Amino acid sequence: MDSTTTAGLWDRLTGIQPQPSWWLVVLTGLAALAAVGPRPVWLLSRNAITIAHEGGHGLLALLTGRRLDGIRLHSDTSGVTVSSGKPTGLGMILTAAAGYTAPSLLGLGGAALLSAHRITLLLWAATALLLAMLVMIRNAYGLLTVVLTGAAFVLVSWLAPSGVQAVFAYAVVWFLLLGGVRPVFELQAKRRHGGAPDSDADQLGRLTHVPALAWLLLFHAVALCSLIGGGRWLLGL
Repeated sequence: MDSTTTAGLWDRLTGIQPQPSWWLVVLTGLAALAAVGPRPVWLLSRNAITIAHEGGHGLLALLTGRRLDGIRLHSDTSGVTVSSGKPTGLGMILTAAAGYTAPSLLGLGGAALLSAHRITLLLWAATALLLAMLVMIRNAYGLLTVVLTGAAFVLVSWLAPSGVQAVFAYAVVWFLLLGGVRPVFELQAKRRHGGAPDSDADQLGRLTHVPALAWLLLFHAVALCSLIGGGRWLLGL
């Protein structure tokens, strides 16, 4: 069936694709680890985690009925998401909690799709999320970062052969799972030295009267459990 027709595109989106060899899955995991571990590389690759982090804030703001005013991504890999609405309550709590948990939960969802052999669906869903985020970006660096990331997904999903798509998809999911762990430890280190007084954990502490440390432990739990569960799915265990 012609893949350019509506029916062909639907079949391509909902169809299943062959899983790469086990050794390739392991290799993509090691490549993702290399992108997360060394600090010089992490200073660049962390931009992708910031996209997921701020995208998580933005998505939960919309889902809880808040008005999303804009997202900014900065060259130091920080970011800020501005939303309007009630300054307290469940919506604000969920929005604040979504940032540090978003990369890991996105990775876990991606691992579930890959374990079901839905490689194309994963790539197209990621592209759609990036396009949706693009319209809310409010600064030049953020625009450049999201455009380049989205372009990579578009090029791979439309032009690359199925084997390359599979390797790319597995590398991305491993990166989200592994990359979701390190920022929580970085936040913990900053707070230990008196930094980041307005971090997501501290904001949640003020919103809920639950100690910020408890929220930090929740972020750790989500990141590590997602890595373990998602890793098992990716490795077929």
